[in-house]
Amino acid sequence: MTATARTDPAAPAPARPRAFVPALEGMRGLAALGVLVTHVAFQTAATAIPVVGPILARFDMAVALFFGLSGFLLWRPHAAAARGLGAAPSAGYYFRHRAARILPAYWVVVVAVLVLLPNAAATAGVRVWVSNLLLLQVFVPLTLTDGLTQMWSLSVEVAFYLVLPLLALAVVRLRGDAARWRVPAVLALGVVTLGWNFLPVPTPDAIHADNWLPGYLPWFAVGMLLAELGCGIRPGSGWDRFAGRRRWMWTMALLAYLLSATELAGPPGLVRAEPWQYVAKMGLGALIGFGLLAPLVLREQRRPLLSSPVALALGRWSYGIFIWHLAVLWVIFPVFGILPFSGDFLIVLLLTVAFTLPVAAASYALVEEPCRRFARRFDRPRG
Repeated sequence: MTATARTDPAAPAPARPRAFVPALEGMRGLAALGVLVTHVAFQTAATAIPVVGPILARFDMAVALFFGLSGFLLWRPHAAAARGLGAAPSAGYYFRHRAARILPAYWVVVVAVLVLLPNAAATAGVRVWVSNLLLLQVFVPLTLTDGLTQMWSLSVEVAFYLVLPLLALAVVRLRGDAARWRVPAVLALGVVTLGWNFLPVPTPDAIHADNWLPGYLPWFAVGMLLAELGCGIRPGSGWDRFAGRRRWMWTMALLAYLLSATELAGPPGLVRAEPWQYVAKMGLGALIGFGLLAPLVLREQRRPLLSSPVALALGRWSYGIFIWHLAVLWVIFPVFGILPFSGDFLIVLLLTVAFTLPVAAASYALVEEPCRRFARRFDRPRG
């Protein structure tokens, strides 16, 4: 099966990609809640519960969904442009909108945590401030601090933003008839980078190269692959019949998730995995991301649950949920007299969700959306 194989001229042509897929917004909200669940489970020692614990711990696979969504949404304009279905954004437009989307709300959280959260403020020297404000935590030792430890993945995400134009430039000649080679190129990127953890990359103490962008490119490549398929496959093609079936894909994602909760994907928590376990985790995460996202982007069908008002609201607030939930969690423990790592998973989970959602909604309304509107003032009108 290929993405743009030569077919009968009478066959249906690939459709112009949809500007907005509501179900993806709902899926983003669920991914944000998944990250919240795994952190609450870890901080309440629920990950040590037999059988259930490893499953809760592997809710960190929600990061694979985040990375896959970013890969799909940001690569899609380039995939469409290669087939004459649209135009890729200019570098100025791209970086301006990425910065407006990520940085202002993030900086608000960093300042709030490093000033107001006692555990973080006590260790917030110049190095911690600079590393967190510039999203360099995965490169500078001992700068992931309480209330902000989840930001390692945002550091990886921003690194992908910076590298994406270079990846687009690398395949810019694969246009028109040559666009059929873009799917193999993206697949090769994902497969080759699975071996990143086997490379002897020198790092400072307390820094691990498996937390750098190359190690997570397989998850971004899943979204890039879906962007290519969404712009290149024809209705009724092999890819369409295979990847567009929700039951098949979501069953595959569930099986991959259950396997990721075993020792195959490495130990849960902060214990480092063996290189082969790291490869397994990245591969299983790629299957989870592909299985959950493929039916949403390759089949134009209504998804009532993922497109419901509640799911769409969670999607809009997903970034706020992600950046604020650990700060909220660290406040909940002392305020409600609960000791970390002492149980009470369900109580802490409900409290964290209850207080995180309004904070995330405020972040969206007061910071994120106004900054995005401000960035749009500098956009040139399209003909």
